[in-house]
Parts: sequence; structure tokens; C-alpha cells
Amino acid sequence: MGRGRLRIYLGAAPGVGKTYAMLAEAHRRLERGTDVVVGVVEHHGRPRTEVMVQGLEAVPRREVAYRDCSFAELDVDAVLARDPAVVLVDELAHGNVPGSARAKRWQDVEVLLGAGVDVISTVNIQHLESLGDVVESITGVRQLETVPDEVVRRADQIELVDMDPQALRRRMAHGNIYRPDRVDAALSHYFRPGNLTALRELALLWVADRVDECLQRYRGEHGIRSTWGARERIVVGLTGGPEGRTLIRRAVRLAEKGAGGEVLAVHVSHSDGLTAASPKELVVQRALVEELGGTFHHVIGEDVPEALLAFARGHNATQIVLGVSRRKPWHHLLGPGASATVARECGPDLDVHMVTHAEAAKGRGLPVPRGTRLGRSRTIWGWVAGVAMPVLLTLVLRDGAPGLGLANDMLLFLTCTVAAALLGGLLPALASAAFGSLLLNYWFTPPLHQLTVADPKNIVAIAIFVGVGVSVASVVDLAARRTQQAARLRAESQVLSSLAGNVLRGEDSLHALMERLRETFAMDGVTLLERAGEKAAWSAVSSVGTGPVGRPEDADVDLPVGEHLALALSGRVLPAEDRRVLAAFAAQAAVVLDRQRLAGEAAQARTLAEGNRIRTALLAAVSHDLRTPLAGIKASVTSLRSGDVEWSPRDRAELLAGIEDGADRLDHLVGNLLDMSRLQTGTVTPLIGSAGLDEVVPMALGGVPPGSVRLDIPEILPMVSVDRGLLERAVANVVENAVKYSPPDRPVHVSASALGDRVELRVVDRGPGVPDDAKDRIFEPFQRHGDAPRGEGVGLGLAVARGFTEANAGTLTAEDTPGGGLTMVLTLPSTTDTPQKRAPLRESAVS
Repeated sequence: MGRGRLRIYLGAAPGVGKTYAMLAEAHRRLERGTDVVVGVVEHHGRPRTEVMVQGLEAVPRREVAYRDCSFAELDVDAVLARDPAVVLVDELAHGNVPGSARAKRWQDVEVLLGAGVDVISTVNIQHLESLGDVVESITGVRQLETVPDEVVRRADQIELVDMDPQALRRRMAHGNIYRPDRVDAALSHYFRPGNLTALRELALLWVADRVDECLQRYRGEHGIRSTWGARERIVVGLTGGPEGRTLIRRAVRLAEKGAGGEVLAVHVSHSDGLTAASPKELVVQRALVEELGGTFHHVIGEDVPEALLAFARGHNATQIVLGVSRRKPWHHLLGPGASATVARECGPDLDVHMVTHAEAAKGRGLPVPRGTRLGRSRTIWGWVAGVAMPVLLTLVLRDGAPGLGLANDMLLFLTCTVAAALLGGLLPALASAAFGSLLLNYWFTPPLHQLTVADPKNIVAIAIFVGVGVSVASVVDLAARRTQQAARLRAESQVLSSLAGNVLRGEDSLHALMERLRETFAMDGVTLLERAGEKAAWSAVSSVGTGPVGRPEDADVDLPVGEHLALALSGRVLPAEDRRVLAAFAAQAAVVLDRQRLAGEAAQARTLAEGNRIRTALLAAVSHDLRTPLAGIKASVTSLRSGDVEWSPRDRAELLAGIEDGADRLDHLVGNLLDMSRLQTGTVTPLIGSAGLDEVVPMALGGVPPGSVRLDIPEILPMVSVDRGLLERAVANVVENAVKYSPPDRPVHVSASALGDRVELRVVDRGPGVPDDAKDRIFEPFQRHGDAPRGEGVGLGLAVARGFTEANAGTLTAEDTPGGGLTMVLTLPSTTDTPQKRAPLRESAVS
């Protein structure tokens, strides 16, 4: 059973007529004989809507008790038990009462669609998840009931129910939407002209983007080539702070303004794993971006702006969305911040959007922890504190405060050593202690200006000073190393947890896994190598980044994976502690590779099973459809050879005509069988050249009765790039099939037209037609639709026609004929050759 079809009526505000339009569509389908039932319709006491519900069968709702009250919700099980063709489910974004099987009504709709039931539903633009912040800023009302944009975008049909804001306000004033006691409040608040105009614009823009997507899909299906702008790829930088959700929704809106836009959410963390990010908030943001159709990426980098820009350029991004810094104003004295740095360094090829939010300039809350890999800038400041500060202190004590005493001088110099240890670690602190001791000895220890010490007590004091400085530096360094170890474990756990999540979700894209490995370790390239045996040559199974490495020995980092696989990374040498996470990635890569190969073997098994099915069907066809004309030929020949009967010339002519008719049927059946065999084995090699449809199509109509086809091919039509023989055979099969099912008094109409760089041939019949769920099945081998009698072919004509059409780089699809019947649409690529002017084709040409 196939998946059901979803049709959604989208409105800009309550009262525009979505439910009324849904009910009107239900009545139209009911009049056409479709089995339509009402699952949920919320008429809100509107008389005209209540009238439209009459005449439609309603499935009883399920009563759900909550807080001593009873609520009526959609009964999915009852609808499935009723098994209608179409069910009406109003208010797609509705939240079900706690205690229901599913939290949202759109999840109920997904269950119905999965069971093969068509659904017609309604939703307002303000209930789309990505527009929540925008709608709140316009109306001042936060929508608590939302539906993911992806659910609405997957709908097979979306129809905008539009109404002018003033007309909607008049409808409200007349009491057609809310009760009279609520009209004044609604008109002065939510239904203000400005609000309605803005919501209407949002709805129109959203539907316009949907139209662009449908047009692009249509052009892709028909192979239409034209110049398109670069695809919008929007990178949104996430810090793990509370502003992330606003940034994600803003990025999704930007992506929706360009057809095919893609959102990539990125969180950059230091290699030590210690950041101010909230793991819980990152989990929520990841779920949100995936729900809205984007992807989440975790990148490790010491320099956040540099890592973010590298990621954006590596993915050919066109825009970056960042939040205004949460740092307090005085923090900018320490540096411009990541957002400002990205905006400054992005260059002309990237647009940076700085989005304001409620957390701007409020501070980060907790301080940002640091590891022992302090970074270049902090190390420099440590050396400055260890070397320059003792010199400055010496100048101050010598000229500004002489006579403090050696003990006080040592305490001040010890302060410089502690500062150097806190900033730069062990080495700057040791240098500060050594340099400070020399300065103390030379300038402040008698005898002055000499590196000697007269009093033994001073020697002890200086030694204690050096010992305290070294001890402080050692303690700080030890604490930092312990912090680094804990931070690395945390970073590894985050990566491994995410990797385990991918395994549980069943993600089996080897290329995506390799790309994530490259991003995690900031490598230039990653290659998975394989060999058949110990002495066999290596071959690349998958590679991302720079050119693939041919051997593990040529890589900067290599890791064996079992006996015949190896992971090779190029770009830099990884420290030994990274091997644990790298081994986890390698094991997952081996599992994904095995899974892909098993999937390929399963596909081959399905192909073999299909071949067995075709052979079985062929034997069935040979046993009946080929035997029938042979029996007729045999009977006619036996009669002619019989000497017991004297046949008249008329009788002999009839017997010979029967032999000829049987031979023609055999030739047609055997020809289709041979053609299908060539298509199945892939041995069809078209000889492409320029041809005119007004030359090829008449040649294909020799096998149909005179007057059964009406041609309508324009006088001037672009030439097509095809194999004449294959095209003629495909058209002949399609036309013969149409004539077979079309009434005798309704000739088949064959017309042609130009569509961009394609030419479209339409074969229209007025027969019984084909249901939507069978339109693809009729092109499968040995398929005959409906009650076609035996002896009318083996069901290969349309399968051969589609195969030959696709061999000519064209498409063959089936559509409903308005008023009844079936239309076959054959689309072919046109050439730049100029067609010569010919006499127009008239009906007599094929009659």
C-alpha cells in the first residue's frame, strides 16, 4: 500500500475560509464518487461552516479525560478501521490533550498518510515553527501550537486561501468569525490592518517559495536546463547559549527565501572541550535545526572565528548568521569578539547577518574555563608579565619608592612571578623567578650593583624567593594539566556520544561519516583504503577533502581497521591521545561500509528476484498469448492443405488473411519480447540524430485502423535529438495502446508542442482512464490494467515504450485526461537545428 496524499489549505489568519474551502473540496469529491469522511472539523459555531458539514459522514471522535474534563480528539484508530479514501482533519497544528497517543495532530496525520489514507487539512501561516519569532513580533502573541515547516512542505498540494485584510475585517464585523462579544477586542488587537497585511505577506512569500520549489522539481523531472543562481547555503553559528533558537529560525527563514536553500548549524569548541556551552541547550538546538530541515555540525578549533570561516568556505556557504555578542561592554576592551572578527574577515564572498536577541550584552553567566593549551596570545602575555613586569617594578622601586626593604621588595617581585604563572604557565614563571632574583641581587641586595651577596641571610631570602616562585608555577601547571585531562575526556565523550547517536539512528552514509571525521580533527583529507590481501595494492573506498591518499604510508596519520582496511588522514600529525576517538570513527566506518555493501547485495537480490518474476511471466505469456495465434495459423494451414474440401477463392482468401493476421500478431509479440530483453540487459544503443516529429509520428501509425487517430503537429516545430527507429517504436506502442482503449467514435488525439529546450508529444484518449496508484505500474513489464482480455498482448508495449524513450534521454509519463481518459506525455530533448518548413499535417495524413 502506497503512502497517502496530503492536501493543505494555508491561510494568513483565522476566518479567511480554510475550513470552508476544505469542506467544499470534500463535497466536490463526494459528488465524483470518492469515499470522503470527516475526521475533525472545527466550525467554531460559524453557521455557514456548519451547513457545509451536513451531508458528509463523520467518524466519531475519541473522548479524552483531562483534569476532570472531557475533550473530543481525532480517533485515528476509528478512521483506520473505517478505511476511507479521503479524511478531513482540520487544524493541523493542534496540540492533542495530554494522555493522547500522540502529542500533535500533525503526528496523527502522519499515521493516516502512512496507512495509505489521503488527508485534507488546514493550517495558518503563524503556526509554522520557523515563523514563531516573526509572528510574535508582529502580533505580540506567541503561538504555542506549531507544526514543523518540513511537514507542510512535504504536502502534495498546498492551496493558499487568500483574502484582503479589509474584507476579512468586514467579515469579522458582521459576526461571521467570532461571537459578537469578541469582535471589538479582535478588531482592535490581533485583526488590526497592519497585522493582517504583514501576515498576508508572510503567507504569500511562503507559498511563492513553494511554487519555486515545485517549478524546479518539474524542470528537473523534464530535464530542462537553464541558468540558476547559486544555491543558498546558510551557516548559523551556535555558542550553546539561549539565543541559538532565534538564530536557527532566522537562518531557516533566510534559506526559505531562496529555492533549495540549506541551513548548516555549527558549534565550534576548543580541542580541550571546555566552553561555556550548555550541553542540554545544544541538544535542544540540534533537535530544532533537524526538525526544520537543517543539519547540525560540531567542529573543533582553537580559533573560533577562523574555524567558523573555514567551515563556511569548505561548504561553499553564501551567508553566515551570528548573534550579537552576549559579552558585556567592558569585555570588548579585551578584544573585538568572535562575531566582529568573522564580519571583518569574511571577505566579499560571504554575507554576515548579525541578529539581535534578548540576551545581547547581558554577559555569558559563567566564566569561560580554560585549559593548559593557553593559546599564543596568552603565552605571550605570560612572558610579558614574567620579563617586562620585573623590569618595570625595578624602575619604580629604584626611583619612586626606595628604602622599602628587601623583604617588601621580594614580595612585590613574587607577585610578578605569580602573575606570569597564572597567565603563561610554568616556563614564563620560572623565567620570572630567575630574572627577578638577578634584579633583586643587583639592585636591592648589598653590595648594590654587584651580583654578590654580603649577608648570608639575604642569600637564604633570595633562595626562598626562587623556591616559592617555582612552587607556585608548578602548582598552577599541575592544576592546568589535570584540567586539560578532564576537558579532553569531556570532548571525547561528546564526540563519541554523537557518533553513537548516528549508529542508533541508522545513518549509513560513508561520505557523511568521513566528512564529519575530517571536520572533527580539522584535517585536509580523509581516505578509507582497502586491499584484497596482504600483498595486494591499496584502493580508495571513500575519500573527502583533498586528493585521496594511495597508501597508508603516504598519509600523516594512518590507522589499521581490521585486516584489509586502513584509515588515512592528511593535513597534520595527530597527538597520541586522539587515537581513541579516531579508532571509534574507524570502527564506525567499517560498519557503515559493510552495511552499504549488504544493502547493495540486497538490491542485487531484488533484481534477481525481479528477473525471476519476469521469466515466470514470460512463460505464462508464451503458454497462452503466443499459442493462440499459432493455433489459428495451424488451423488455417491445415484447412488449406486438406484435399477433402474444395475451397472457393473467397474462402481461401479468408484463410490466408487469418494466417497473415496471426503472423502479424506473433511478430508484434516477439518483437516486444526481444525489445524488453534488450532493455533488461542494457544492450540498447541509440544512434542519436536530428529528426522532426512530423516525419517520425506518421510512420508510427501504420498499425492502427484508419481514422482512429487525429494528428495536430504544428507546421514549425524544433527538431528533436533522438534515434528515429527507437522513437518510432515507442510512439507506435503508445498510440496502439490508446486506440485499444479509446471508444470507436472518439479518435485518439496526438499533438506536439515546444517547451523550452524540450519538445512534448501528447497522446490523448477518451477511454476508462487509470487510477493514480496505477499510473506507474502500467509501465512495468507484463502489466495489463483492469479487465483487458487475454490475447490482447503480454503487457510489454508501454514498458518498451518507456525504455526506448529513456534511451533517447526523454521521459514518458501518464496523466488524467480532463473529462475522462488517459494522456501519455512523451518529452524529448530538442536540438538547435532549424527545421525546414513543411506542409502542415492534416487528419487525412493518417486516415
